[in-house]
Amino acid sequence: MTHYDYLIVGSGLFGATFAYRAKQAGKSCLVIDKRPHLGGNVYCEQMESINVHKYGAHIFHTSNKKVWDFVNFFVPFNRYTNCPVANFHGELYNLPFNMNTFSQLWGVRTPDEAKAKIDEQRAEALAALNGREPQNLEEQALCLVGKDIFYKLIKEYTEKQWGRDCKELPAFIIKRLPVRFVFDNNYFNDPYQGIPIGGYNKLIDALLEGVEVKTKCDFFKEYQDSWREIADQLVYTGPIDEYFGFKLGRLDWRTVTFKTRIENTPNYQGNAVINYTSHEVPYTRIIEHKHFETFG
Repeated sequence: MTHYDYLIVGSGLFGATFAYRAKQAGKSCLVIDKRPHLGGNVYCEQMESINVHKYGAHIFHTSNKKVWDFVNFFVPFNRYTNCPVANFHGELYNLPFNMNTFSQLWGVRTPDEAKAKIDEQRAEALAALNGREPQNLEEQALCLVGKDIFYKLIKEYTEKQWGRDCKELPAFIIKRLPVRFVFDNNYFNDPYQGIPIGGYNKLIDALLEGVEVKTKCDFFKEYQDSWREIADQLVYTGPIDEYFGFKLGRLDWRTVTFKTRIENTPNYQGNAVINYTSHEVPYTRIIEHKHFETFG
């Protein structure tokens, strides 16, 4: 039986990068994944010549040039910039909250006008608390951005995401909300951002080149009790509660359901990501994957 320096559980970005670095250092690795493919949650499935992000949209972004140069060594990244749009009962708003959003909400034109509107609504929320600290997410968000932004762009979207009323969610979840008083729809502040040209599979395959891999392999069924027989060290990237046998119960993970369909149109919604922020629409967003690779 082959003995390895590392048994790596999970072939996502971390597992694949660790395996690459270990191989560079002269170490032997076995990478296993319980799914029938490599790549973890960044795996892409090609449909109609479009790389569909199988487990939800993944936009690579970093403020570290060394990280950016590292991933671009394996596959060139395009210049995709994440600029989502929110749809509330047919009204469209730019995200994250910026001067475009405030102009769409209130018709304001200057940062001072937008600040005055937000401060007015924040003051109402703070007065309602009568000096006490916000006790839940709803109170906290109202104190941060006021009622218009909260009720149109946060409340119902958040409730769909968490499966709970905002009054039942802790305040710390939303202690900070990005509010920009400039006309800038770029969701991330990081200077480096993009999607690997050809999809994330190219990056994962390049990282794992020359590394022994095994898919359809469940660590808990095949190696949990015996991994020390085949490896000196274990690198585990799966759910932490499962690793400890749920001794303290199951963590309250939120799962996401993805439904994929093909529309016979070259441009369905004009943007990669549109969030649906009202309960009227039962889902949270529509992702049009072709727009991730519009930019070469």
